[in-house]
Amino acid sequence: MPLPPSLKVLVIGYVWPEPRSSAAGGHVMQILEAFLGQGWEITFSSPARPGENRADLLALGIREVAIELNHSSFDAFISELAPDIVLFDQFMMEEQFGWRVEKHCPDALRVLETSDLQSLRHARHHRLKERLKTDSASQDFSDLFAPALHEEFQLMADTDMAKREIAALYRCDLNLMVSEFEIELLVEHFGLPRDLLLWCPLMLDMPAAPAVPYEDRAHFLSIGNFRHAPNWDAVLWMKNAVWPLIRQQLPGAQLHLYGAYTPPKAAALHNPAQGFHIMNWAEDALQVMSAARICLAPLRFGAGIKGKLIDAMLCGTPNVTTPVGAEAMHGGLPWPGVVASSAEALAGAAVQLYSDPARWAQARDDGFALLASRYCRQVHAPALIEGIQACRSNLAQRRRDNFTGSMLRHHQHKSTQYMSQWIEEKNRNQ
Repeated sequence: MPLPPSLKVLVIGYVWPEPRSSAAGGHVMQILEAFLGQGWEITFSSPARPGENRADLLALGIREVAIELNHSSFDAFISELAPDIVLFDQFMMEEQFGWRVEKHCPDALRVLETSDLQSLRHARHHRLKERLKTDSASQDFSDLFAPALHEEFQLMADTDMAKREIAALYRCDLNLMVSEFEIELLVEHFGLPRDLLLWCPLMLDMPAAPAVPYEDRAHFLSIGNFRHAPNWDAVLWMKNAVWPLIRQQLPGAQLHLYGAYTPPKAAALHNPAQGFHIMNWAEDALQVMSAARICLAPLRFGAGIKGKLIDAMLCGTPNVTTPVGAEAMHGGLPWPGVVASSAEALAGAAVQLYSDPARWAQARDDGFALLASRYCRQVHAPALIEGIQACRSNLAQRRRDNFTGSMLRHHQHKSTQYMSQWIEEKNRNQ
């Protein structure tokens, strides 16, 4: 049977992907690999400066092109490339370049890779900060961790970021979502048509080698990009509340914290006398995760799904996290560790899991079962390609059905286009 014709794909990245620094970067790479598996011709572009941990896209046969914000050079570039599919990495890239794509390649399928709902993450961060202003002493956050969908909607609805992000979702032909919770929030309370949203979680190969056994592991581990606000907040909560409670019960315990782009404020927390070690960036995150007995992820806010917890499962490392950490990740299956809402409960669960080989082994096995059930590459990569092809085959009708999207693309609502053109003209005259 002859292969289908190769498609041209343009990816517009908020940053150059760094799969070893963040789950978002890893997810982008998994999507690119799914496209490469179809023999599609991929061009990756970004206005960002390359980071020190960026992936080698050229080695994969992916063309790299630097682009400029608010500059008409992009118009000539995309007209010449004439892509069949344009993938925006994060909604800000759709705001910046979506109108240019529509103008010069109107027939290209426009897809948004969300990573997570940023407006939800930012709204939750604001809620936490307001709570800490009024009640800084309490270390129990149960009231923040279990809101109903309508409460999350009310939290987001008045924010500028939510209006911008959801408008971008409407303007695209398809939106890739890692979180089923966020899909339901968008459908039930923001009114997005379900067929605009495709569940596309992390896509993984199952571990081939057996996990390092309990008796060959030691210490606690936490990992995450220090630039990511939820990770930094978790580090501070561990330092000030959770870790001291663990050390009271396990005086010899050690916590190793790994993170990309370690700022001076994080390095200043390094305190070997307290067993609190800032380890900077891990060259091989899975290697250090496999050596730890427990992964700590006390996240007080966030969105999407958590790459650090996926890495823990891949390594057979049980974890202790919060409801926001586990959100949308296990679909009702047993959690591979413990979920708790207070510093005291997190510390107690961590100590018990660390010290009980039988419970530890059950959590490890629960993690492997969860990966196989929900994150298998052989399931989700074909589903991604099928979803994209289905959209392309019925694109004109989908756009007619999405009246709200077409309304938001109407000239009366194109403030981002006109602002961009104004900035370009201003820069030209300087």
